[in-house]
Amino acid sequence: MKIVLLRPNMGDYRATDAMPPLAMAILAARAAHHEVIFYDDRVEKIPTSIAADLIAISIETFTARRSYQLADHYRKQGITIVVGGYHPSFLPQEALQHADSVIIGDAEGSWEQLLNDLAKNNLQPIYYANHKLPLDNYLIDRRIFQGKKYAPVELIQYTRGCRFACDFCSIQSFYQQQIRARPLDQLKAELLTLPANRFFIFVDDNLFASRVILESLLKMLTPLKKRWGCQISIDVASDEKLLDKLALAGCRFVLIGFESLNPKNLKQMAKPWNKVAGSYDRVVKSLHDRGINIYGTFVFGYDEDTEQTIQQSLEFALSNKLEIANFNPLTPTPGSGLYKRLAKEQRLLSANWWIDPYYRYGDPIFQPKKIAAERLTELCFKAKQKFYSYPSIASRIFSIEKQTKWLDKGVTLLANIISHREIIKKQGQTLGSTR
Repeated sequence: MKIVLLRPNMGDYRATDAMPPLAMAILAARAAHHEVIFYDDRVEKIPTSIAADLIAISIETFTARRSYQLADHYRKQGITIVVGGYHPSFLPQEALQHADSVIIGDAEGSWEQLLNDLAKNNLQPIYYANHKLPLDNYLIDRRIFQGKKYAPVELIQYTRGCRFACDFCSIQSFYQQQIRARPLDQLKAELLTLPANRFFIFVDDNLFASRVILESLLKMLTPLKKRWGCQISIDVASDEKLLDKLALAGCRFVLIGFESLNPKNLKQMAKPWNKVAGSYDRVVKSLHDRGINIYGTFVFGYDEDTEQTIQQSLEFALSNKLEIANFNPLTPTPGSGLYKRLAKEQRLLSANWWIDPYYRYGDPIFQPKKIAAERLTELCFKAKQKFYSYPSIASRIFSIEKQTKWLDKGVTLLANIISHREIIKKQGQTLGSTR
């Protein structure tokens, strides 16, 4: 069969911060005996007409409207459409209004079964993943990324799942509270196929799945002398020896969800454990002293948030010279405890905002308790603008107080310049397209 893999963007425009989507490479590897073509809407124009037996679309909540528009468009051409990813996994009946079949959960196993059924004209409407299967048969085909204009990094995966169940996150619901790690020998073999000097990023939702799992990885990585980054929970900073091992193994960037400076907000979002590592200032210093750069994320809209809490978080990020940061209005997505709670409290301004034709990226989605919804949106955008202003970029990146290596400064500078451009480009964008 001729199979087209499609990764939609939020709208019909190209981005400069796109990274290669591993999910598409996994699907390609597991359909190796078919003809596979991959289009990434974020970095290239998708053909209006496609000749294929099957189009598989990976959908996120922010890309749902455009994904459905594209699915409807190609279905009219008589092409079978299958969708998967986080969003359709939580809303399969919504997705089935635009697709012939939905894969719920991970694709391994269910994807192959779907292809076999399609070849026999016996396609089922829903296929379910088994998230208890070990990851010892992890396959990936990066050849589909060749020639596409992605950010100059490589992505890799070690674990799936997260041990925490934060209020605003749906990871535990998606993976059914399972945490699985790949065999280290297979992971090492894949790493050695990547360009020798290329910076790579773990896409794991939390690389600190457990102390045993993390230390096993760091032991394998240390002699390879690689430079890499990851997303990791802040409690890793409670152990100085573990931080030493992290730095020694080549970790140069960590994404940490600080989320809020307010303890009551942390409790409401089910992240009171954020404080186990001590003060945020100490966490930042411990990482910077080891040459580890920080991408800090903050969310606003919880019940104790006011205009002052947004300003305080911005001042914290600036004074501590975080290399990268994001200041996001709280976004309730399907599958999260947050969405269910706000729906029950009747505080959602648009229950299905992801397909609402009037929704624009950055628009308020619900009514906070202590700040006007429109004001929340405005202040979050202003915080991003100030953090990524050119004077701020220069002050934060080229501070003589930090132990950052010059090569890492270059990576950070590039990321900041791209962010400076992208936050303005995306704000107010319509989801979907007019096609």
